[in-house]
Amino acid sequence: MTFPVVGMVGGGQLARMTHEAGIPLGISFKLLSDTPQDSAAQVVSDVVIGDYRDLDTLREFARGCDVITFDHEHVPFEHLRALEADGVVLRPGPDALVHAQNKGVMRARLMEIGAPCPRHRIVTDPADVTAFAEEVGGFPVILKTVQGGYDGKGVWFVRTPEEAADPFRAGVAVLAEEKVDFVRELAANVVRSPHGQAVAYPVVESRQVDGVCDTVIAPAPGLDSELAGQAQELALRIAGELGVIGHLAVELFEAVDADGRRRILVNELAMRPHNSGHWTQDGAITSQFANHVRAVLDLPLGDPRPRATWTVMCNVLGGDYPDMYGAYLHCMARDPQLKIHMYGKDVKPGRKVGHVNTYGEDLDDVLERARHAAGYLRGTITE
Repeated sequence: MTFPVVGMVGGGQLARMTHEAGIPLGISFKLLSDTPQDSAAQVVSDVVIGDYRDLDTLREFARGCDVITFDHEHVPFEHLRALEADGVVLRPGPDALVHAQNKGVMRARLMEIGAPCPRHRIVTDPADVTAFAEEVGGFPVILKTVQGGYDGKGVWFVRTPEEAADPFRAGVAVLAEEKVDFVRELAANVVRSPHGQAVAYPVVESRQVDGVCDTVIAPAPGLDSELAGQAQELALRIAGELGVIGHLAVELFEAVDADGRRRILVNELAMRPHNSGHWTQDGAITSQFANHVRAVLDLPLGDPRPRATWTVMCNVLGGDYPDMYGAYLHCMARDPQLKIHMYGKDVKPGRKVGHVNTYGEDLDDVLERARHAAGYLRGTITE
């Protein structure tokens, strides 16, 4: 019996955890990685070291793959088109991925389908930023490079016309958005298969520190059930309208109107497993990674329902701890239910090197356990 080969472009932790989810199914993975030291390259047996920006490398890699999916959104769009023309099965395909690669394209398409978004437009220079600020009620405004930003990179919080010059120095298009006075950040994670089956995970609250996801709470505490349903329906509609195959994360703002009513606005899209879905590894019947594998292979999707009342994910960021492995003794002894997921990365300050998941029936207890473990592994908590 021949099982399919899934090609994964990108060797980061998302590829590592997606590969892990395919192991019980007997799915073979072939990896295109930048270096042998990348997170997924350490654990996948079939690894090609090469540059995803080189079309010949991509074409050679695609040989022997039944389907190709992605750890990141950075493969040049024209290369995706060329692979598609060669008959390579890409999931998601270029027509979908362009909306995750280009924020200007994303905003334009979301407006076409009536998805709620912050006020925005492409700006050409600092004077244009000032004009945009006047249109939306004044500074501050948010500026983003149209392509390439992530984890707070390529994003500027601009308070004055003088501060508006920096984003243009990169020589790429810039998107201006109004600053949304939001209550909190949410994420709606959904998965869609080629034959149109789709599932939605509970909407989660995502807490950021310095532009990087720190904590995810599933489900989002105190979220109105009607608003949660709207967020799930919106994410499913976006996945369908954009033709997404696989996992889609829709990052959202929860804001309050002048009349006090809560509403949601789309912040960003990611067409791959996402940090806001890492809780599903231990907190859902079927994880985001397992469902992504099922979707790209057009297998029936798994149950997305949670296993416990609450699940909390905390990222482990690189710090100055001299012996992170030695810290396992304390964390595991203190909390036998704790789940630790490390990525095999060199520890650098502020770098995501792993995450922990906790679950249970009391939110305060689950939060405290996750925060303690993540802090102890990082070295910010010592007892």
